[in-house]
Amino acid sequence: MTERMQKFCKDSLVIKTSRVFPSDTNNHNTLFGGRLMTYIDDTASISASRHCRTGIVTASTDSVDFLQPIKSDHSVCLESYVASTGRSSMEIFVKVIAENLKTGDRYLAATSFLTFVAIDDNGKTVEVPTVVAQSDEEKMISRDAESRSLARKNRLKHSRELAESLSTEIPWG
Repeated sequence: MTERMQKFCKDSLVIKTSRVFPSDTNNHNTLFGGRLMTYIDDTASISASRHCRTGIVTASTDSVDFLQPIKSDHSVCLESYVASTGRSSMEIFVKVIAENLKTGDRYLAATSFLTFVAIDDNGKTVEVPTVVAQSDEEKMISRDAESRSLARKNRLKHSRELAESLSTEIPWG
């Protein structure tokens, strides 16, 4: 077997910054969670593509932890990068930093882990480069990747078992 190519976490780094407008907020005057989840999936998908340079599909959104609300007229900055890899899968870490644009105060608003799978033009999985963490933060995030992968596999097993017992009948028909 040939040795897999290696890339650094920073090679897949994506930074997206947006202003939070009133139209982006809910009745609490904070950013809609679904809007933030869209931003998270968007940046994570670019990180995955930068890492493998092939087609990709979202395999799972492992977690989105909303730590603090993001208010209207603040900005939201997302940083994403590939934190770990399997044979064809990539775990992407997304950090969400909000900023009060009047005071300059910044705070960690959310974190998220997503998994993407690299595919070819026929939808078959393809091998991805391994990833090397360099910064202290990257190393800290990458350190627990194996336990997150195991939890993800267990959760998927339980989801499949649950799906086998669920009805697909239309409830109103």
